[in-house]
Amino acid sequence: MRTPTHWGVHPSETVRPYPCDELIPDPGATWFRGVSVFAPPEIVYRWLCQMRVAPYSYDLLDNLGRRSPRTLTPGAENLTAGQPVMSIFTLVSFTPGRDLTLRIRPGKGYRVFGDLALTYDVRSENGRTTRLVVKLLLGNAKGPLSQARSKALAWGDLLMMRKQLLTFRRLAERQAAHH
Repeated sequence: MRTPTHWGVHPSETVRPYPCDELIPDPGATWFRGVSVFAPPEIVYRWLCQMRVAPYSYDLLDNLGRRSPRTLTPGAENLTAGQPVMSIFTLVSFTPGRDLTLRIRPGKGYRVFGDLALTYDVRSENGRTTRLVVKLLLGNAKGPLSQARSKALAWGDLLMMRKQLLTFRRLAERQAAHH
């Protein structure tokens, strides 16, 4: 069975450097996820800042059943390296209006998923569309159990990240339509 390593990305998006590359220079797995959003980059980026508040995926599974907010939370855009994001990540770095880089925190998430780093990247595609691309790196664990865990995690991540990116797209496009 093939592992879902890429979803919704252009080949050129998989070869450029991302800030998460510095966190795990020799990853055991590299995955990309991407969507086009009919909204300006600043709106898309602002919705990404909402990950400080909620995960925006399947709320029943990863937000204890609480619905992720459908309006922007004042102050969520005030980022500082070291802040918690989506409860199991830490904001490692960010470029305002451009990218957010996260790393899994020590604790239950790390024990379940292992070392994980990811960058959410926002770029104007053609003046009308924004590309939202995520590069995710999984630490280099060895052995057959680690390979099986990596495949299972890839499928789970694809489902959760796809839902998250499509939710951000819908919310950003809705906001852009009202401006």
